[in-house]
Parts: sequence; C-alpha cells; structure tokens
Amino acid sequence: MNAIEVNGLRKSYGDVHAVQGIDLSIASGEIFALLGPNGAGKTTTVEILEGFRSRDGGDVSVLGFDPREEGHAAREWRNRIGIVLQSTSDSGDLTVIETIEHFSGYYSNPRNVCEVINAVGLDEKAGSLIRKLSGGQRRRLDVALGIIGNPELLFLDEPTTGFDPEARRAFWALIQQLRGNGTTILLTTHYLDEAEALADRVGVINNGQIIEIATPTELGGRSTAQALVTWRDGSTMKSENTNNPTALVSKLMTKFNGEIPELTVTRPSLEDIYLTMIGLTHE
Repeated sequence: MNAIEVNGLRKSYGDVHAVQGIDLSIASGEIFALLGPNGAGKTTTVEILEGFRSRDGGDVSVLGFDPREEGHAAREWRNRIGIVLQSTSDSGDLTVIETIEHFSGYYSNPRNVCEVINAVGLDEKAGSLIRKLSGGQRRRLDVALGIIGNPELLFLDEPTTGFDPEARRAFWALIQQLRGNGTTILLTTHYLDEAEALADRVGVINNGQIIEIATPTELGGRSTAQALVTWRDGSTMKSENTNNPTALVSKLMTKFNGEIPELTVTRPSLEDIYLTMIGLTHE
C-alpha cells in the first residue's frame, strides 16, 4: 500500500483556487520532494495531508487513514506520523533534553531521547534553554521533535532553513538513515540541491496544479537535454549546444592534439529545469 494516495484534491479560499485537482501517490519508504514557488499550493496540500486543514473535494489517504476524520482513530494515526513545521514556538524556559523528553511521552514507541539529540547534533546543547539556542540550533530541535516518535511517515517543511553547510550534510545523512529504516518522507524545500541529494522522486506544483512528477535526473527531460560544451580557442571562449557531446569533444581533441583548453561539459541543473518549469529563468 502506498503511504499517501491523493485523487482530485481541491481547496479554494474565496476566488483563489489554491489546489486544483491534484493527483499524487507516494510509495511506502520513499523520499518525495514537493517543489514549488511561494503561493503555488504546496503548503496547503501538505497541511491537508497532515490533517491541519480541511479540503473542498477529492480523496485523501495517509497511511490508510483519511486525515479529516476525528476521534480515537485520528489519535492512533497521529502516533504514526512526525511533522517538522517551518516554525514552532515551544517554551523557551525548558532545556533541549526536557523538551524532547516531554514530547516523547506523547508517543507509544518513541526513539531514545539521547540518540535523537545526537542524531540532530545537539549533544553540547542538551542542557541549554531553548531561548538561548541559535536559529540553526533551534531548527535542529524542531527536527528532533519531528522524529522522536519514531514515525512511519515524516513531513519535513523547509527542514534545513538556517543550517550551515556542515549541519545540512549531517541532516541529509540522518534523513537517508531514516529512509533506510523504512520511514516514508515528504519533503518541501527551496534548496534544489537538497531535493536532488535526498529525493527518490520530485513533484513540481505551480498555480495549484502538479506540473510533473519524475526522478531528479529525469525531471523536465533533463536526462536527454542538450549539453553545453565550452572551450577556449586562442583568446576566445567558444561554446556549442549539442545532443552528442562525446562526438564534439572527440573532434576538439583532434583539433587541439589531445588537450582541449578550459573544456567544460554541462547539462541543465535541476535548478535550471525547475525555474523553466515554473516560468522563471536565472538572472
């Protein structure tokens, strides 16, 4: 069974159609990245899946449960999911370890508190008050609270905002470890390198509609896009778009007797493809 099944999802706010008939399937154990500009509908979609927002139409199943249902079944369902929101406002007068221990009590099968603190890189801040944490450290605590319940499904909304490069890499390793243990992860991020490093598949949403779902290497025809070959010829830099860069490079090697000055061969990055799909281009 897929972890998430969505068919014909719709949500409007007055005359604004935030989500317009989305279909989406996410397999159990998959890391899926949902990409889109601000106002595209991704936050509304994710909040519906999390049970925080109602929908106007369509069918939704998250771990076999309809998030709009209430009662005991809903409480059991919430025990199986973890959520890392864009921002939270927990008590600043508690320490890191006190906060995580408190949240662990909400779950029937929580992870070890000390292991979670270590996993998010807060060992040295375990006894610190939350209000004394830096922005990046506060974000790591948010992630810790999202995974303490040992969730089957984890929602990550812009999880590495405020992380330095080293912390981001450590976080990526944590997410890959969770995936290796069978956790399904739905990720929203504005960092295209993050989506490429982590996601099995990505979906691009704009104007309330899914434009395309594919692997990061295949999105928007990226894998078959023309390559740009650039080299120096005397005092001039030359470049050529080609479907067969190998043949062009071989030709240039003959011309330059083996060593091609300042040779580069590039295909469109995931960011290039994404910006084209949402109607933007690099400055």
